[in-house]
Amino acid sequence: MEATSRPPSLAGLRRTYQGLPLLEADLAPDPVSQFAVWFGEAVDAGLPEPNAMVVATSSAGGRPTARTVLLKDYDEDGFVFYTNYESRKGRDLTENPRAGLLFPWHAIRRQVRVEGAVVRLPREESDAYFRSRPYGSRIGAWASRQSAVVHSREELDARYAELAERWPEDPPVPDFWGGFRVVPAEVEFWQGQLDRMHDRLRYRRSGASWVVERLAP
Repeated sequence: MEATSRPPSLAGLRRTYQGLPLLEADLAPDPVSQFAVWFGEAVDAGLPEPNAMVVATSSAGGRPTARTVLLKDYDEDGFVFYTNYESRKGRDLTENPRAGLLFPWHAIRRQVRVEGAVVRLPREESDAYFRSRPYGSRIGAWASRQSAVVHSREELDARYAELAERWPEDPPVPDFWGGFRVVPAEVEFWQGQLDRMHDRLRYRRSGASWVVERLAP
């Protein structure tokens, strides 16, 4: 009789979280300034790719999906990433221009969540960033019809080689590629604590200012 494989047990994955208290009095006056503090601490802690974030979108019909992308810029106007506008997330954001972001900084027992409306970057900003990318990434943006079915790896590689031969130095900017900015309406900072009594402080936009609220863990 064949032995049946068992899924790995989750019992050994229990964790105890403990970090410095996250108190309202310690917060910056706005969420982007607070994000800058925590992002700097994530970098200083040596986290691999601290700018990696999960982007959650939903189609017009309410079908959700999520994936990891890299944050490329942030300021008081919002959080910026780039993609193929014809990809799954690009289509979702055209149909339903709202998104959620999650920065999962597990090693330092922190998370940051962002929710808000999404706008496309002006064309000149996307073009400038595209031209700053490594040559191979620029060719790759042309070669990959992101989220479309590809019949084989060989097909993808052949497409890349064809385009590299066509543009050996300076590929143009694709009109189907560019940036999105998530304009925050809510930003939550999560700090792990003992006994699941985590600190959760949320900035919520209220007119031109921000309200800070503590959420139950």
